Amino acid sequence: MTLEFLLTSIVIILIPGTGVLYTIATGLAAGRTASIAAAFGCTLGIIPALAAAVFGLAAILHTSALLFQAVKFAGVAYLLYLAYQTFKDNGPVSLEQNDRLPVSAKKIISTGALINALNPKLSIFFLAFLPQFVEAKSATWMMDTFVLGLAFMVMTFIVFIGYGVFAAFIGNFALKSERFMRWFRRTTAAAFAGFGFRLAFSDNS
Repeated sequence: MTLEFLLTSIVIILIPGTGVLYTIATGLAAGRTASIAAAFGCTLGIIPALAAAVFGLAAILHTSALLFQAVKFAGVAYLLYLAYQTFKDNGPVSLEQNDRLPVSAKKIISTGALINALNPKLSIFFLAFLPQFVEAKSATWMMDTFVLGLAFMVMTFIVFIGYGVFAAFIGNFALKSERFMRWFRRTTAAAFAGFGFRLAFSDNS
């Protein structure tokens, strides 16, 4: 595991995506503990992509247009569903004013996991990214890829916790402003929809 891998991974993880958005929204609405659950769920959602990279399934996803489209549109539908639920303020990232929401940790984790698991681009990313740091002719390349993937997941979890805890801190003050919460709810819904439409027009290249 090289310094180059660690630095590159951190930069990639820091770039805001659907997982970061979900973790921040959950932290803001439901507090620090809930944000950690969201971070854990998003991290778990990486496991299918890691397994696909290790066992070569991502290559099948990369070459099979039908399979890629099926997974992609499942992900698009889920992101649009989250956008609608958030806009209506009755979904897993509900942002009602005045109180931290007692949302089920299991529900938070499952939502975060699905957000990443239903993104076929993540599997293709792992297929392209991890082999750059593994010796192709090594007899242990599968184990090496797995270890790098686990390291990536650990870093993801730590960074997402940072995002979530910071959002939870901001939420202590933001929850007192109805105007801010209304603006944030609509912005979050629009962001989920935007990620969904971006995924809809992506390809398996």
